[in-house]
Amino acid sequence: MKRFSGSSSAAGLMLGLALLAGPAMAQAPKQAAPAATPLKEATPAAIAAAKEILGMKNASAMYASAVPNIVEQTKNALLQSNLNYQKDLNEVAVIVAKNMAGREKEIGDGMAKIYANEFTEQELKDLVTFYKSPLGQKLLSTEPRAIQFSMSYMNQWAQVFAETVNAAFRGEMKKRGKEI
Repeated sequence: MKRFSGSSSAAGLMLGLALLAGPAMAQAPKQAAPAATPLKEATPAAIAAAKEILGMKNASAMYASAVPNIVEQTKNALLQSNLNYQKDLNEVAVIVAKNMAGREKEIGDGMAKIYANEFTEQELKDLVTFYKSPLGQKLLSTEPRAIQFSMSYMNQWAQVFAETVNAAFRGEMKKRGKEI
């Protein structure tokens, strides 16, 4: 049973990582990242409950390929300005990916801390109980499909709406005597 729609969730994460990594790599001078909002100190039990929830939601599917994807993106960015080093960069990418393997777990740890920041320990325990209930199990199994269908609907709506907006632009421009 697939949870957290591997393809759309992973695609969303990779798009986010690409959007974050692309401009950062393109900038010559390194700029400091904006300071993150500090998280409150969470109890070990809250972190454990948050990790259990994320496990039930199979959240790791969202970031499972983050390390190899970022290694590949970095290699490709370096190749753009170092074409003479293609063979070396391809070889180094394998070494870096091997050395960095497993670091994607840091994302899961960070997500657990965020959940523990947003919910109390008791709320997290209640959520674990809920997700173990028949309705919670149904939510876990059907939500990815509902999200997938919702995304598809939103994309279809956006295409139709974009045509409506385009027609409105053309109509307004025609009123001004300008055909576009």
